[in-house]
Amino acid sequence: MPSLLGSISLVLTVMFLAYMTFILIPYVRHKKESPGDPRRFEWHIFIPCRDEAAVIATTIARQRDRFPDAHLWVIDDDSDDDTSAIIQAHADADPHVHLVQRRRPLARTGKGDALNSAYAALNSWLPDDADRDRVIVTVVDADGEMAANALAAVAADDCFGDPVVGAAQITVWMKNRDDRMPYPERGRLANAFARYLIRMQDVEFRTVILAMQSLRSRTGTVGLGGNGQFTRLSVLDRIGEGYGAPWHGALLEDYELGLHVILAGYENRQVHETYVAQEALPSLRRLLAQRTRWSQGNIQCVKYIREIVGSRHFDSSGVLECLYYLFLPFLQIVGLVVILLTLVFQGVTIVTDPAALAGVVDHAWAFVALGMIFGIGPFAIWGVLYKLRCEPGSTWLQAVGWGVGLVFFVQYILISVTRAMARVALGRNGWAKTRRNAEVHVAGPVSVDV
Repeated sequence: MPSLLGSISLVLTVMFLAYMTFILIPYVRHKKESPGDPRRFEWHIFIPCRDEAAVIATTIARQRDRFPDAHLWVIDDDSDDDTSAIIQAHADADPHVHLVQRRRPLARTGKGDALNSAYAALNSWLPDDADRDRVIVTVVDADGEMAANALAAVAADDCFGDPVVGAAQITVWMKNRDDRMPYPERGRLANAFARYLIRMQDVEFRTVILAMQSLRSRTGTVGLGGNGQFTRLSVLDRIGEGYGAPWHGALLEDYELGLHVILAGYENRQVHETYVAQEALPSLRRLLAQRTRWSQGNIQCVKYIREIVGSRHFDSSGVLECLYYLFLPFLQIVGLVVILLTLVFQGVTIVTDPAALAGVVDHAWAFVALGMIFGIGPFAIWGVLYKLRCEPGSTWLQAVGWGVGLVFFVQYILISVTRAMARVALGRNGWAKTRRNAEVHVAGPVSVDV
């Protein structure tokens, strides 16, 4: 058994290091993109809301200021607070703001259903002779802040200027990454830990996740995110014709949509030269709930493997990338089991043969060296790249700290994927909304359906 565990551990380590290398190279080699003319397209921004009174007025005002020609379709998913009234007030004063009202029992059935309701409302509003290839639908979170150059960036000739491109995803930043007091009512230690969580989420999205997208740009499998995604209306039409509706029921409905765009014969693009900013979560509990939902949504998308493998729109590299990503939660569970069993066998060996402890001590330097190379090194490099690419004014000491901090931060995966597997096994697919940071200060800790 120990030899088998060692072999499995070696295979998983090689796969992990190979993948980290594959995403690192295109990320480092990425070339600057040129913007296009957003006037070539019509822009419609979907903003799904559920109890978003704390942030939605600011979001509407900011989008209207930065993108005066765009229409906002703000979906109230039967909120219990003043969200609907706030949206309606803006809609009454501005013809570019539209309230899409949902009511229970048809409401609160998932983000995909909420977006589909906005899609239906947009279809009813558009004239029959609208050029649906030129209509671009954008999805932004209720707290999302798109950069002022976002529409120009995705209007580029190699993005929506190319008719084969059906969807695009822009980079995600954490807008509260420099917040010094995430919890003003709490002590210094709690705020330090909250700042650490916030910064690590910014590092993760702007390096590791963006690097994954850089690899996918090469394999033709760029994924869409829930914030800052753009899709041609004609492509949404085609997906709806094939699957009944553009968005579907997976908890990772954004990645699911990206797969459908490719299966429909179009390409996705990752756009680096602009961003959408969102709130990072300063709470470990809320972070674990969010990442558990993502892992569960990933598992739900495994059902598309047969379509991916059988589609002529995915080449061999694209199939391999999708298979690795979709099976990643299962590989992570296997890795966790291997680690636990290895520790158990090592402990039993030491208890039954005390002399074995001396051997472990003698080779401790080797374990430490291997841990530094394979355990810390692949993550520490992202702290350096984050400094060079994202925070050039930071110190090298900060860069090292961010890299080492990422080593500990990513351990959330062990908890989130385990909880996701348990939820799948128990058939629990519902999910409670993750509260905004402003709501938590007012209402206290969030309750999560886990």
